Amino acid sequence: MAFVVAKVVPLRAGSFARGGLRMTPIGGESAELGWPSVVRATNREPVNMPSAEYLDRKIETASLKEVQKLQQAKLARQLDYLLARSLFYQDKLRAAGLRRKDFRRLRDVTRFPLTTKEELRESQAACPPLGRHMACDLDDVIRIHSSTGTTGKPSFVGLTRHDARMWTALTARSFYTQGCRKQDIVIHAAGLTLFVAGLSAKDAIEFVGAMFVPIGTGASEKALMAIQMLKATAMHCTPSYATYFADWVRREARLDPKELGLKKLFCGAEPGAGIPAVRAKIQEDWGARVTEGLGNADMAPIIFSECPDQSGMHFNGQEFVLVEIIDPESGESLPIEKGVTGELVYTSLERECVPLLRFRTRDRVTVLDTSCRCGRTGFKLRCVGRTDDMLIVLGVNVFPSAVRDVVSSFHPRTTGEIQIVLSEPGPKVAPPMKVVAEFAVGTSDLAGLKNEIEMKIKATLSVPVLVDLVASGTLPRYEMKGQLIKKAYEKKVLV
Repeated sequence: MAFVVAKVVPLRAGSFARGGLRMTPIGGESAELGWPSVVRATNREPVNMPSAEYLDRKIETASLKEVQKLQQAKLARQLDYLLARSLFYQDKLRAAGLRRKDFRRLRDVTRFPLTTKEELRESQAACPPLGRHMACDLDDVIRIHSSTGTTGKPSFVGLTRHDARMWTALTARSFYTQGCRKQDIVIHAAGLTLFVAGLSAKDAIEFVGAMFVPIGTGASEKALMAIQMLKATAMHCTPSYATYFADWVRREARLDPKELGLKKLFCGAEPGAGIPAVRAKIQEDWGARVTEGLGNADMAPIIFSECPDQSGMHFNGQEFVLVEIIDPESGESLPIEKGVTGELVYTSLERECVPLLRFRTRDRVTVLDTSCRCGRTGFKLRCVGRTDDMLIVLGVNVFPSAVRDVVSSFHPRTTGEIQIVLSEPGPKVAPPMKVVAEFAVGTSDLAGLKNEIEMKIKATLSVPVLVDLVASGTLPRYEMKGQLIKKAYEKKVLV
């Protein structure tokens, strides 16, 4: 097996040597780091270890000191590359009064300015197609993905051949952590177009050696047929689709989803699969183990994922991504230790096309632990929501996913489906916050159930709510990301 590691060759300002990051076989430069990259040559088959606990044991079980030493060396080289190739970061660091010499140790990264999604959008608008933060030749870009965001305008992300290999290695490790193995037949019931976890999931699942079945979205009939005919063992989808598809199978096929024989559900793209009550319902629907993953369109498709212990998502990108957790208000970097809550920030360690320095994800997370029974040393977290979706009621921060968690805890009297109805633009919401929730078929004493839900939300989240119970099937179901907020104010008719 030939291993390669990224070597940054410093370039003169204004020069654009083809390839930028050059790939050096293990030996020379890579030996200095002491770690071979797991980005494997594409003309070789991956080593499949169906009985092994880890895909990349050395890095997955490395000590914090070992990982930090590796990250410090790789970030130093990524910074060399950024300052040689990225006009965006040349200007940004100059404006901040910072130079390359200001980074000597890993902790020095906190001296550098944060990067926001708004800055990347402005960069792309000013210098299409990929922005002033593109750090390679356009001729070296082999694939484009995008994220939509709140404005609806696509924000493009480019990959070089090396970037694509890196994404494959990281995403494969994340699927393997969740339990994907060579023997699995995986139904991909998520996007396959510009969605970052589409083609990247295909590459990763095939890298593990499992069978990838590309169904996509809006094709429940095909998904059912494929599961039955191929005797599929796993499905990759959003938690919203897992719920939607289970209802569809019962309604349209007159089957119990458990009869289909799926054993593993790999979920992501939105909070849900890690919410205890939501996870419990999906597992009950399918009779399958549910694990979740978390990534970011601008950094990598899946960076965190759960092991079968289901006790939080492990950080899987030790040699590819530097992770910080910051206070979303002050921007202060927080210690990564059990109980810490804040916003995820990512820095690229091995990226050619669009490397990012201290990128704010807007994902609000809580660190659950820094160790695990599985032996992985990557810390574990749970995503509680996006700061973009956060609502404020009487000064209390409320995430829609937390409201759904409370309502789902009343299953089987509720379906778990909710919508928070806003009469005015957020994030501030005048009390009581209006929550529409579905009661399940056969549920009686709706007045009592309404009161119980209102009281539990008040006790758990410390905000007053007004619950409106509606019949099962009233609220919309989603095949991709669920919409937990209804913006009623957008439908007001001006007279």
